[in-house]
Amino acid sequence: MIQEFKKIWKQYAITMLWLLGLLWPLLGIHPDGTLSFKQTVNVWSYIFAGTFICFIFYIINKSGNFEFFTKPVVNTSQKLGDIVQAMPSWIWKSALLIGAIIYPILTGRYPTDVVINVLLYICLGLGLYVVVGLAGMLDLGHIAFYGVGAYTYAILNVQYGIGFWVCFPLAGLTACIAGCIVGYPTLRMRGDYLAIVTLGFGEIVRIILNNWMSLTNGPNGILGVKTIGILRPVMENGLTFEIFWVKKLEYFYYFALALAILTIIAVTRINFSRIGRALEAIREDETAAELMGVNTFYYKLLAYAMGAVFAGFAGALFAARMKFVSPESFTFLESVMVLSMVVLGGMSSIPGIILGVIALIVLPEVFRELESYRMLVFGLTMIIMMLFRPSGLIAAKRKKMMETKS
Repeated sequence: MIQEFKKIWKQYAITMLWLLGLLWPLLGIHPDGTLSFKQTVNVWSYIFAGTFICFIFYIINKSGNFEFFTKPVVNTSQKLGDIVQAMPSWIWKSALLIGAIIYPILTGRYPTDVVINVLLYICLGLGLYVVVGLAGMLDLGHIAFYGVGAYTYAILNVQYGIGFWVCFPLAGLTACIAGCIVGYPTLRMRGDYLAIVTLGFGEIVRIILNNWMSLTNGPNGILGVKTIGILRPVMENGLTFEIFWVKKLEYFYYFALALAILTIIAVTRINFSRIGRALEAIREDETAAELMGVNTFYYKLLAYAMGAVFAGFAGALFAARMKFVSPESFTFLESVMVLSMVVLGGMSSIPGIILGVIALIVLPEVFRELESYRMLVFGLTMIIMMLFRPSGLIAAKRKKMMETKS
């Protein structure tokens, strides 16, 4: 136990002092120019007390004094894992689907609104998964395609009166074209250069949306976007049809759920298809993949276009839900958030990305009282994840097998 303490106490002390130095400018410097230390010390002392307890338990566990407790827990978890793996997948998939269908019935308006956000970000995250997780291309401007899809529906609906069901595929097509336009001249780049170019493209789109007054109404945004309309039969004086506007969140939830399910199915099929194998080969070693006959530029452009399509669909649904779009909804920070969801959950794992989206959308809502420290906790969480779980919350099965073999 003493040996374990000697190994890591310096790192722990340096980390806590670094945290104290980081907290003081956030909490101790006030807008009127005054300085204080009390609030900083109070917050830091709570964090220190909690982490010190975890630190002591970590040392005791490393020294082997918790084996009487950890061994039965590990054995039980392994047995439960074997039972879950032996269970047919359709059982838990059906249970999840039934739970998702009855969710808005059992909850209120606010939880339903949060889950709609989760479902839209699942579509965004899985679209980025095709680009980053499969093809290995770092994209820092993915939110631009989300904005292109949203503005496509908003402009066509408000200025030309075109309905949602006509604009929905057009939003995906427009985002796909935007992905091809930016991808064709830039995808011959690799690594950091590609990341910088995609970052610049995202900012170009935001600036265009913010300054093209005649088309996008600039920073004021586009107001009056109609929601989803459905034709339903009415038996009055014979069979007629009327438009039913989806205004309640409970109804809109099911459209978001359907889009998320279709996106999960589509991305899963891409993952295990010939295209997915080619993209994985490009991710692992682009030069070797090209020598083996893979048209790397074509498949990279295809991955970029497919990821943009899913983002465009989600953008159209976002515009129909909000009935208003503005450039502030498609900033660089949103791209970083989507990328963080993919990295946190697991870049090569579809269930991991879904879990990462839930973690970064739902948990901030649960801890809304700690809004002032949200980004601090977010940054610390990402640092801890990269240190202890670099493959994400749920690693891909193939990656797990490779790690166990090595």
